[in-house]
Amino acid sequence: MSMSYYKEIYNYTFKYKGLAWATILFNLLFVMFNLLSLVLFVPVLQLIFKSSEELTAVAAPQFQGGVSGIVDYVRDAYNFEMYTLVKADPKGALLFVCVSVFLAFFLKNVFRYGAVWTQSQLRMCVVRDVRGALFEKSLRLPLAYHSNEKKGDLMARMNSDVNEIEVAVVSLLELIFREPLAIIINLLTLIYMSPQLTLISLLLLPVSAFVISRIGKSLKRTAQKTQEQLGFLYASMDENLGGVRVIKAFNAIRFVADTFAQKNNQHQKLATRVFRKRDLSPLVNETLGATVLLALVYFGGRLILNGEQIGLSGEVFLTYIIVFSQFLRPIQSVSNNMANMTKAQASQDRINALLHASEAVTDKSNCIDIQNFEKEIAFSQVGFSYQEQPVLQDINWTVKKGSLVAIVGESGSGKSTLMDLLQRFYDVTSGDIKVDGIDIRDLSLASLRNLIGVVSQESILFNVSAAQNIAFGDEHPDMEKVIAAAQVANAHGFITELDNGYDTILGERGNKLSGGQKQRIAIARAVYKDPAILILDEATSALDTASETLVQQALEKLMENRTSFVIAHRLSTVRNADQIIVLSKGEIIERGQHEELLGKPSLYKDLCALQGLS
Repeated sequence: MSMSYYKEIYNYTFKYKGLAWATILFNLLFVMFNLLSLVLFVPVLQLIFKSSEELTAVAAPQFQGGVSGIVDYVRDAYNFEMYTLVKADPKGALLFVCVSVFLAFFLKNVFRYGAVWTQSQLRMCVVRDVRGALFEKSLRLPLAYHSNEKKGDLMARMNSDVNEIEVAVVSLLELIFREPLAIIINLLTLIYMSPQLTLISLLLLPVSAFVISRIGKSLKRTAQKTQEQLGFLYASMDENLGGVRVIKAFNAIRFVADTFAQKNNQHQKLATRVFRKRDLSPLVNETLGATVLLALVYFGGRLILNGEQIGLSGEVFLTYIIVFSQFLRPIQSVSNNMANMTKAQASQDRINALLHASEAVTDKSNCIDIQNFEKEIAFSQVGFSYQEQPVLQDINWTVKKGSLVAIVGESGSGKSTLMDLLQRFYDVTSGDIKVDGIDIRDLSLASLRNLIGVVSQESILFNVSAAQNIAFGDEHPDMEKVIAAAQVANAHGFITELDNGYDTILGERGNKLSGGQKQRIAIARAVYKDPAILILDEATSALDTASETLVQQALEKLMENRTSFVIAHRLSTVRNADQIIVLSKGEIIERGQHEELLGKPSLYKDLCALQGLS
């Protein structure tokens, strides 16, 4: 794993320095009291193995100076006090030791819970921040990104991938700040007790590290495939649940379920491999550690039984074995945390791919805030290509303020793309678009889009109240303005008949309303925004005749005193346009008013004839 990856996780973690350092402190105290709870067992063992007459006399401690002298002095002082207690009252000494060990265990667990308490808040703060950054970045990315990427894959990155980062944050704190401290403290204790046995115990650690590194490399590859497959799975769920009406109508439930089952099985197999590989490294490490532990018990026990001097009494040797078993725990935890970090790196790579994706359309450093639209919109030599395929070319067109202009043409001719360029969802490939003589690339995105209101063929509503949908984007909606907008859009009547009126939650994508009702809410939203420039993209094409009449009336009110662009398949809706342009294969081939275009051979005339217009 690269250092840059560790640095990223470190930056996530230490954004909250107070929580991070509190977790580290609690973990350090946990490690110290964990060791102390074990070492305090030595007097208990001495009481069990020896009578008071057999105890070797212990002299009063003398401080010799130096750091090691402090350790020796504390040890000798404790042993002297215990010796005095045992000689005077063995049962009282036993009670004292048991209470001391209990307190050590109690404080160990208190500090461990303290670490868990601060760590839980830290990890969820990180999850919140990363998920929030991903969501905001997704909103800022160009439409082309959303066209190429499956929504399910974005959902997987914001959920399962972010959850892996949560695990990595915990693993990092333990891997860098807790386990090394535990290893060092336990190792120094073991060396202090018996350097010879400790040297033997360390022989197999390099073998363990090599085996675990091999497992880790394989784990990362499999984890990345698993997360990608999960994205496909989420995309399939979103697509099929959104189209459940069609699935039922075509009796395709079995077909869709079988297709989903195949993807689900693929994910299950990959996820199973990830868990098996991740859980293998700590098991390998534990097995190697147990081998060393048993070797120490065998060889050390033989030396003691043979009466050879190894610097350890029987009870101290048993304590050594207990401490060594605790020495293995942080080593095994390092192995486990390394596996978690490796698995999370695949998720971090996927998160970075999204966070570092080019936004393509951004504000210039010296961009201009435009407050009003005063004169005209000019398209000059505009060309646009998508994935190296030309969509629009050589568009020259000027629209005066207050005009009603229409864009017509066959499907795929570039009508909607032309309006997407005006809103800077994409940037032109060649030429320029100017508003009041200013290139829109020199304007701030916020101020440009504040000038424009859109009503599209598909009414995009949100799972909030009717009032919030109308005042969408306004943090402090004005209810009088909301009601006035609804009245202009012919929506006030049906809204007041809803269960809770304007406070009625409209459901996901506004599914509690009919198509005509949703469209009138969308028009009310545009009225509330009160834009200078209006784009109507096939706004009535999906409606029945009765709904179309109500919506058309609302649109006519909305277009009053505004510069309006109307994209239409139903040519009856553009008869009164000040100017009509006809697009074919990305080029303007005709322009003029309705009667003018009908008076000569033209594609517009042919389209009108197909719709029974003359």
